Amino acid sequence: MTSDIFFFIAVGFCAQIVDGALGMAFGVLSTTSLLAFGVPAANASAMTHVTEMFTTAASGLSHAYHRNVHWRLVARLAPAGMIGGAIGAYLLANIDGKVIEPFVSGYLIVIGLLILYKAFRPQARREVRDWAVPPVGFCGGLLDAIGGGGWGAVVTSTLVGRGHDLKRVIGSTNFTEFAVTLTVSITFMVTLGWSELNSAIGLIIGGVVGAPFGAILVKRLPVRALMAAVSLVIITTSTIRFF
Repeated sequence: MTSDIFFFIAVGFCAQIVDGALGMAFGVLSTTSLLAFGVPAANASAMTHVTEMFTTAASGLSHAYHRNVHWRLVARLAPAGMIGGAIGAYLLANIDGKVIEPFVSGYLIVIGLLILYKAFRPQARREVRDWAVPPVGFCGGLLDAIGGGGWGAVVTSTLVGRGHDLKRVIGSTNFTEFAVTLTVSITFMVTLGWSELNSAIGLIIGGVVGAPFGAILVKRLPVRALMAAVSLVIITTSTIRFF
């Protein structure tokens, strides 16, 4: 049992550093690792969402401290993401999320390739008034709840692909994710009930400890390197979901 909690701490720590630095992939990486460890799919998804309530709070505060958050962007993303997340969590109680997963993965691979292409080309900066922000937030929340992860991958990749400032998008996406994850988790608790939360403690510890390191990396790493890393994470994690 002791070795299990250290495994969960390591998974949470590594997944949160990647998520905090790139604005995505905590849910995908942690759920995939738990499944590989033999945790049942339902429990892995439940543990991931409960953990994200803590890790996204820690990560969001870290990004706010390092001034990576664009508050007007948060104000436009959060309400739409929370509505989409609540709807997605409710639908998941009645529909198998695996049905739409290949379509989501295909979309993310295309976005990843687009970001990789744009990483080496000068970008025209878009304003936070971009009309696509609320719809992207809604879709991100919906797909995150139905697919067991993907808020950062959908929102960060799409907004960066549309030309928004990478570092501000990553910080704002991480900050907003707490509200979305909280909404999704509460909806799951109401519709499905809750059990076996003890195993999430290791993930929570590792994720909270790893959160500040991700925010520091965002502030110090060059933008092109971050964009290339974002694209590779998206393509790799999305491709894995096909198998």
